[in-house]
Amino acid sequence: MRAVIFANGILNYLSDVRAIMRSDDLVIAADGGARHCLSLNITPSFVIGDLDSLCNDDLSVLQIAGAKIIRYPIKKDQTDLELALQLAIDMGANDIIVFGALGARWDMSIGNILLLTAPELIGATVRLIDGLQEVMLLRGGKELTFHGKKGDILSLVPLGQNACGVTLHGLEYPLKDDVLQFGATRGISNVLLAERATVCLKQGLLLCIHTMKRTKKRTGCKT
Repeated sequence: MRAVIFANGILNYLSDVRAIMRSDDLVIAADGGARHCLSLNITPSFVIGDLDSLCNDDLSVLQIAGAKIIRYPIKKDQTDLELALQLAIDMGANDIIVFGALGARWDMSIGNILLLTAPELIGATVRLIDGLQEVMLLRGGKELTFHGKKGDILSLVPLGQNACGVTLHGLEYPLKDDVLQFGATRGISNVLLAERATVCLKQGLLLCIHTMKRTKKRTGCKT
């Protein structure tokens, strides 16, 4: 099952969001992300969080439309997006798209990106989509194939430790069973040579950022 989560960050290219959405998506709004749903005329199945970013009128509209409200106290240990991701997993989602995870606050943006490393998400494919950029996490022993256009940028950033056994196909700077060191920038700004590229990783964690051309029809990636 696929879940689409709207977080409370910046939402770019609304037309692209509409093009990505499917009728059978489980839609979850993380607190203020519900305002993005309202602007897109989408009714989320759930609105979850402390709800400090929503006014009573917004909540009334959402409830009348059929959204289930799950309220948490303001003083809590998780961000609203973390709660939304856990809800998606609990509902059986194994493919998750997150809109609005990035924005003006660096602490929230970095925290949201690092949520991709959560153990609860190991069995799911999670994409943070921000306009023409998609952020994904590749875990050791897995591979990701990215679909795009020649000239798209793919950056690879090791998290927490060196990324070992990195093999790249379809990119301007190929690697074979190589190491990308944690804290170094060797994996930044690689370039797709054609419409697909594959990243394989034996050990570690790789943050993969795919920056697409504006003219590209979004097709995403697959594991």
